[in-house]
Amino acid sequence: MKHAFNNPEVRGQFAGHETFPLRLLWLKKVYDAVAPSAPAGIFTEQSAIARFGVGRNMAVSMRYWGLATGFISEAERMLAPTPLGEAILADDGFDPFLEHAATIWLAHWGIASTPQWTSTAYFAFNILNSIEFDPAMLGQDIMELVRERGWRVSANTLKRDIEVFLRSYVRRDGMASDDAAEPLLAELHLVREARLGGWYEFVRGPKSDLPNGIFAYALNEYWERMGAATIVTVEQACYAPGSPGRVFKLDEGSVVTRLMQMEGLTKGCWRWTDTAGLRQLQKIRAVDPMALLDAGYGTHQAIKGVEA
Repeated sequence: MKHAFNNPEVRGQFAGHETFPLRLLWLKKVYDAVAPSAPAGIFTEQSAIARFGVGRNMAVSMRYWGLATGFISEAERMLAPTPLGEAILADDGFDPFLEHAATIWLAHWGIASTPQWTSTAYFAFNILNSIEFDPAMLGQDIMELVRERGWRVSANTLKRDIEVFLRSYVRRDGMASDDAAEPLLAELHLVREARLGGWYEFVRGPKSDLPNGIFAYALNEYWERMGAATIVTVEQACYAPGSPGRVFKLDEGSVVTRLMQMEGLTKGCWRWTDTAGLRQLQKIRAVDPMALLDAGYGTHQAIKGVEA
């Protein structure tokens, strides 16, 4: 299937995190530092150590993860919250202190659905076809892509990036759930140790703590990346690189169940059809992404269509 790396303009990004996984309290600190806007150097200047209470390398990592999740953006050497970051992390936002699983799912979606900042995560969730893998196998597969594209990435850089990927997503025994230093994404239990010898596996299933509104928000973004398409099939939503089914590691039955509920959630803006074995969702009218977030956080259930 077509994936983002098929685009020759897309380049792999395998560094920038300074070897630190995303931590629980970082996104709110990043938001507060850049809202409403701030110079891009705010995380690298000497005062960053005092401002964030961490070392310089960790401050640089905080900036990286804010950009990778899509909660902040940079333009003309200025940083600012994105509409998503503003909606969630503002003091009066949906979840400024990351108390809801919905926010962690959105952070994961930003990281794993595109390769712009986190190419290893994108590759692992969207291109790697094996359920089980070890770091060496993942590294070999990515390095093959690196050679095909002619990117300049050293084996050591890639090895460190894969280590950060695993430390980000794999929950370690003995970690307290309220430990602020615990990697945020490990809360999702998407990757776990499979067996002795350094093997890992993706955990596929229904994901009961993933709200339908957040699934719909992700599906809407995926749909927009498809271009002018007005139809998304079950197969695309389940298995296509960058799709919610692939990124969230949902099984097919769970994706179908959620797609069938989209017509009700969007008040008819999207329509489910199952005719002659062709199962698909049709876009009748565009939906405001913020309305989907409203539904995801349970604050408002009415989804209003937006005229295309």
